[in-house]
Amino acid sequence: MDPSQLTDEQRKELDEKWKNTSPEEITELQKQQCIFCQIIAGKIPSKKIYEDNLCLAVMDINPAAKGHLLLLPKQHYSIMPQVPEEEIGHFFNIAKKLSQSLLRGLKVSGTNIFIANGSAAGQRAQHFLLHLIPRKEGDGLLPAEEKLIDKEMQKKVCVVIRDSLNKQLGIKLMEKKETEKVDTGDRDIPEDWEKEENQENKEERSESSEEPEENVEEKRRGSEDSNLDDIADLFR
Repeated sequence: MDPSQLTDEQRKELDEKWKNTSPEEITELQKQQCIFCQIIAGKIPSKKIYEDNLCLAVMDINPAAKGHLLLLPKQHYSIMPQVPEEEIGHFFNIAKKLSQSLLRGLKVSGTNIFIANGSAAGQRAQHFLLHLIPRKEGDGLLPAEEKLIDKEMQKKVCVVIRDSLNKQLGIKLMEKKETEKVDTGDRDIPEDWEKEENQENKEERSESSEEPEENVEEKRRGSEDSNLDDIADLFR
């Protein structure tokens, strides 16, 4: 039945039913409605390329290019964050071998290894999967326009992403000199790091304040002369 045709009472009953449904029951209902779970179970025919106890690779029935493959985990996961780490490692190892097979077997120039993670990213079915698309020079697939982002916004985005990653990895603090590195180990950051950093900054400021007055005066005059020249250029 179309949800828009439900009465208020029926909607309340449906909402109450969902509230009392366990996560396991919801997953089972999703499996029953999932076309890829039916392909994995053999209820829907497919052209299999590879299969093991954790994943299955099949030909896409609506390929973006000749040789377009879909790699599916056999367990039903809606999005990538739900996939256990030991499975995701195996999953990408198989994707690597499939990519090599496409490159050598079809004599193509490259491959796109693509995941639509969430509806906003173009995910159409609620079953996590990976696309492997053979590519040739000038094929015109997946065109993307470059977008320039100002440096200030890049800095803000960098901080937000890095902080979120640090929380996931259990890293409480990252040194400024290592912001371009990601430490996935259990590295302990010294508690007195901030004190050392502040002390270094104080020493730098102290050294700069000890600069001879003559040099400071020369810099100030040079700055003023430069500003006057810039203003004069406006009237030439």
